[in-house]
Amino acid sequence: MTIQILTTGGTIDKVYFDANSKFEIGDSLLPELLAESNIHEGYAIRELMRKDSLELTDDDRDGILEAVKQTEHSRIIITHGTDTMAQTAQVLKTLPDRTIVLTGAMQPARMRRTDAVFNIGFAWAAARLLPPGVYIAMNGEVFEAGAVRKNLEAQKFERIDDAAR
Repeated sequence: MTIQILTTGGTIDKVYFDANSKFEIGDSLLPELLAESNIHEGYAIRELMRKDSLELTDDDRDGILEAVKQTEHSRIIITHGTDTMAQTAQVLKTLPDRTIVLTGAMQPARMRRTDAVFNIGFAWAAARLLPPGVYIAMNGEVFEAGAVRKNLEAQKFERIDDAAR
């Protein structure tokens, strides 16, 4: 089984040069993150774009949708910025018979205290084990598309049902 990994940018691939400079989205560290998770084969990586998710447009989301439609693989991981990850997941819900898992990081992979390695490994397991559908896998939880939001204050994802409580 080969998992198609599509990269779109987001915090996971951000590079900060110093406290006074703006970030840039750099080369993806996915091969290194996968190796650190002891995953050395069974995947194909394709870079779609290098954007902060707040800069993604409807055309970008259509491009992500088209890339997923075009891949021959039925299991897909998409690295994505966390701010609009739920919106992109909602667009992808139209695709049947595929297991699509979106993941990212709250801290760039290049930082010492990043959640990127864990989230990539967790998304890998989710993509291999979950039935067809669209999911967000972040910080040890899996959420179905359409039933999740990012809680900016708490800096975590939560089920929409739980957020109302």
